[in-house]
Amino acid sequence: MTSIIRRNQSLKTIFRNPKDPFFNPIYKIPYRVLNQKPFSTHSSKFPEYEMPTVTWGVVQGRKEKLVSRVIISDYLKSIGIIPDELEELELPSTVEVMRERVEFLQKIGLTVDDMNEYPLMLGCSVRKNIIPVLTYLEKIGLQRSKLGEFIKIYPQCLHTSVVVELVPVIKFLRGLDVEKQDIGYVLMKYPELLGFKLEGTMSTSVAYLVSIGVNPRDVGPMVTQYPYFLGMRVGTTIKPLVDYLVSLGLPKKILARMVEKRAYLLGYDLEETVKPNVNCLLSFGLRKDTLPSVIAQFPQILGLPLKAKLSSQQYFFNLKLKIDPDGFARVIEKMPQIVSLHQHVIMKPVEFLVGRGFSTADVAKMIVKCPQLVALQVGLMKNSYYFFKSDMGRPMEELLDFPDYFTYSLESRIKPRYQRLQNKGIRCSLGWFLNCSDQRFEERLYGDYIEPESSGPSFCMGGKLELPGNEIVSEEEDDSEDETLYRRTVSL
Repeated sequence: MTSIIRRNQSLKTIFRNPKDPFFNPIYKIPYRVLNQKPFSTHSSKFPEYEMPTVTWGVVQGRKEKLVSRVIISDYLKSIGIIPDELEELELPSTVEVMRERVEFLQKIGLTVDDMNEYPLMLGCSVRKNIIPVLTYLEKIGLQRSKLGEFIKIYPQCLHTSVVVELVPVIKFLRGLDVEKQDIGYVLMKYPELLGFKLEGTMSTSVAYLVSIGVNPRDVGPMVTQYPYFLGMRVGTTIKPLVDYLVSLGLPKKILARMVEKRAYLLGYDLEETVKPNVNCLLSFGLRKDTLPSVIAQFPQILGLPLKAKLSSQQYFFNLKLKIDPDGFARVIEKMPQIVSLHQHVIMKPVEFLVGRGFSTADVAKMIVKCPQLVALQVGLMKNSYYFFKSDMGRPMEELLDFPDYFTYSLESRIKPRYQRLQNKGIRCSLGWFLNCSDQRFEERLYGDYIEPESSGPSFCMGGKLELPGNEIVSEEEDDSEDETLYRRTVSL
């Protein structure tokens, strides 16, 4: 109590002495009181950043505020910042505070041009807004060297409250199984996530994708790969795309698997890209009932500049490989990845086959039957060919009938199966002992007859997936077949 009385007496003495050289005649307050720093330059809460030496200054009247605003505007203009958008914004009372804000933003990598792009960032207090936000962003995984770049992309985050707005968004992402070490990467890709409401677009987009069959455990990796889908509206963007692909005959289960592995498919514009590309495929001779298989094998085909690529490849196939437009369409149906395959890569296996005595017409037939030939490594083809000629001693016509032979592994499938056939004295076609699973091969090997060959699984337009030879397939088997087909097509 005694110390308080003494302090009051000392203040009264100061106020009564107008001749004091440190006395302010306008506010009747000593300058040494005004110049006391209300905060230390180093805060224990945010030790990583240097605190400002001044804050908002002193309390001013209306006239003094106008004078200060003019001084601050003149300062901003002198360094190249246009202060027009700051007219309705509350500014600090002294130019020193504004100068420290500008210098702080420059220290983290922002330029005068960046500030002109979003001048409202100059209304943020260094101590109350900027430093808490930057400290939290660094804590959740953003590198300090990239904070300036982050602020350039999304300067609005400087206005946010760490506890009220930023923390709930990060908890939401962690709840989606986004790995802790990936949070910084996700935010650098899509900083606008920090401005979304949890109960709005983000929640509804995730809920809809789960409803069509996306595994909730895969949502986290999807966000890491393509976080932009969290900002897409279900009714205007995601659902119309899904409905259109389903209308083409693509099963929802396979569509869900596609989205899990390639979340960026959701970013393809339906009207500008997807529909024109589907129409382009039809115009080049692809049959409508093959579109689901084409899309499942190569989903990226929906987002490519397709017309130019198809035109170029069709001309090349016709000129160099002597494959007519109809044959080219059959090739794309079986292996749509060819639209993006370089032509010099295609020519290597073609030249190998021609060098082994196949005519250009025979090579064209082989490619139409098995387009995967044009993507094989010539070294592997050589090994398989020499084994076929030297060890198996079969005529070349068998390769013409079953060019798929080159697509099987010599060491893990061709050699061991051929050796077992030799041991049992069985003579059969290449397709009979190669184009089947290990279990089916065992059944064939110990069977009393040689069953006829059959084609692989195929899509049926608007219906369930059917396997040739199976008249009745249960729902459980359908599910597993969908999964099997997706794995087969994606692996291509």
